[in-house]
Amino acid sequence: MLKNIPPLLGPELLSTLRAMGHGDEIAIVDANFPAEFLGPSVIRADGIAATDILDAVLTVMPLDDFVDDAAIGMAVVGDASAVPAIFGEFEALIARHEPTRRFSTIERFAFYDRASKAAALVQTGEARLYGNIILKKGVIRPES
Repeated sequence: MLKNIPPLLGPELLSTLRAMGHGDEIAIVDANFPAEFLGPSVIRADGIAATDILDAVLTVMPLDDFVDDAAIGMAVVGDASAVPAIFGEFEALIARHEPTRRFSTIERFAFYDRASKAAALVQTGEARLYGNIILKKGVIRPES
């Protein structure tokens, strides 16, 4: 056990987050997401909600503030303006940890393409549809 590290962040996920550099991306995906054969390594988080993993990750990883979209979900197929309840939870967590960052969405196949280039995919046990989010890592600036 470590102090101030959420216990949901196991050794493999912590190692991946630490190894990522500025601009690298990680995807937190739901239980329905086709993760295993997309390309990046898959870190299993079975039985854990995507929102719980997002909350834990955002306690240790800054979001990129050089880009407009550093937290990107998958838009609802056939209705890009739809807002599933989980999007509101994603937005609330982002606002709590990274108040200057916002949540946006991209089309399903664009999401798959972007996720295929991520440092890793965290496959959660999230049963809610559209429980997928890509995070772009930012920097930690020195204290002045």
